[in-house]
Amino acid sequence: INAEYMGGRLPLFQGLVASCRQLQIPFLENISRESFAQHQLVLDAIFGFSFAPPIREPFVQAIELLKDSPVPVVSVDIPSGWDVERGDTAATGFTPHMLVSLTAPKLCAEHFRGIHYVGGRFVPPALAEKYNLELPEYPGCEPCVLLPPPV
Repeated sequence: INAEYMGGRLPLFQGLVASCRQLQIPFLENISRESFAQHQLVLDAIFGFSFAPPIREPFVQAIELLKDSPVPVVSVDIPSGWDVERGDTAATGFTPHMLVSLTAPKLCAEHFRGIHYVGGRFVPPALAEKYNLELPEYPGCEPCVLLPPPV
């Protein structure tokens, strides 16, 4: 699987690829279990919160690689392949080692049992109140906070 191919040809994705290149974030030409093993972690940011199953190729293969990763996988906002509200409804079996929720945890995070951070200190109180967001306290100047394990 070629990482850039998966990004698509939409201007938004092209802009993200350009930003990564400017930051000297490398792209793997071909993704495999062996290429994952050469790194300390894998960042999962394949789908956004608007994703809805079913998963189509070439992403089925990508989710399988994430599921079988020999190193920890960190998912951004929502684990790829998960429904934003109901979790792994496609029964992929993929659960990342860590989840970093943006702004606030999505409903699917109720099904996540790993290490969970949230970054959303920038949410104005009026917006949090309008959407009934239960945001954690951020110590000092920290931009993110570790959430306690679910009960």
